[in-house]
Amino acid sequence: MNTAAILSDVPEISREELRQRLRDPALTIVDALPAASYSAAHIPGALNLPPELVASRARELLPDRAAEIAVYCGSLTCDRSEQVLRELNKLGYLSVRDYRGGISDWIESGEATESSAEASSEPEAEAAMLAGPPLAVSPGGEVGRGPARLSRMRRFDNSVLGLIQRRSTLQLFLIWIGMVLLSGVAYWLGAVEGGHGLIEAGSPVGADLKGFASAIYFSFVTATSVGYGDIVPVGIARMIAVAEAVTALLIFGAVVAKFVSHKQEEMVLEIHRITFEERLDRVQTNLHMVISDLLSITDMCEARAPLNGIGARLDSAALIFLGETRSIHDLLYQPRLVVEEGVLASILANLASALTVLSELLLRLPPEVVRSEPLKIALGQITRLAEEICGDCLPDDYTPRLVFWMDRIQATARRIK
Repeated sequence: MNTAAILSDVPEISREELRQRLRDPALTIVDALPAASYSAAHIPGALNLPPELVASRARELLPDRAAEIAVYCGSLTCDRSEQVLRELNKLGYLSVRDYRGGISDWIESGEATESSAEASSEPEAEAAMLAGPPLAVSPGGEVGRGPARLSRMRRFDNSVLGLIQRRSTLQLFLIWIGMVLLSGVAYWLGAVEGGHGLIEAGSPVGADLKGFASAIYFSFVTATSVGYGDIVPVGIARMIAVAEAVTALLIFGAVVAKFVSHKQEEMVLEIHRITFEERLDRVQTNLHMVISDLLSITDMCEARAPLNGIGARLDSAALIFLGETRSIHDLLYQPRLVVEEGVLASILANLASALTVLSELLLRLPPEVVRSEPLKIALGQITRLAEEICGDCLPDDYTPRLVFWMDRIQATARRIK
């Protein structure tokens, strides 16, 4: 990412000015790093407000939108402060500047910092509670790039076709080979017992090494349905031959089908991947739009705007919110969900923020605003879907970070009235 190009239009504050105004009550300093980094070291007096919590916490932590705000994160290459700055601008904060050097520049210059031992423990405990457990590190060393699911519920399928379909081409081929060898051993053991083995050239196949090779040979020609007729089964060996032929045909047909459809499957999977990523991006974008609309409606309520305008906008926002909640619900319940933990954590955090803003808006809604039937239906469905998003509700196990957000979503949904 070209940080310099991205931040070229972002208003900045220097380290010198920040140091001189450290105790200035007119300037509020905001740390955009995660709660753990904030607890370890932050600029004295700074508030912790990560990007994912701006929508739900900014109004509480920063009530004056006209006040001066300085935002910082880790270093020049960190863009979290720019994310917070832009989110605050969208919410109507008028004077936000970015300390681009961040905490690393502050420490390298010899300036003092605070830590969890020096600052009040209550805000940091609250910040840790709001952030939840850390994202997992993938085998490649990337945070949040691992799979969201820890395990999947395996539904038993007792059909032969279902069992075959779940196996890979290599697995099916090895199963086929194993079945042929096992059947050959069964034919040979029948010859050892006598009377239930194989007949070759009018004589029973012997129990020696030559007889074993003949049994394996007969098993292969039976499994491929060639059947030259030079060896014939007798007794129980006939039943084994019939079962082997049917099973081998089924497995071999599945192997051939998988080879034929391999390219087609690759194309379908690629189309699915692209569509799925676009769907995730669309959910994120629409959730941000919903949060922005709900905050605007809250401002309209505080400004005593016309009631008709409030009702119409709330109906529209609730219907969009319902659609995205349903999409997230489907993503979590889909049996073949393949999504990175970091992406899903961001989506769930935004959903929790949107639910928080919605619940606060409904509490501040003027009593004169009559809730329409579409709004009542949308709120009821949003609440129902959100309450089904929890760590104990889903059929699959997810990472601790995701379970945290799921449980928070469920708890917040129960406050919607």
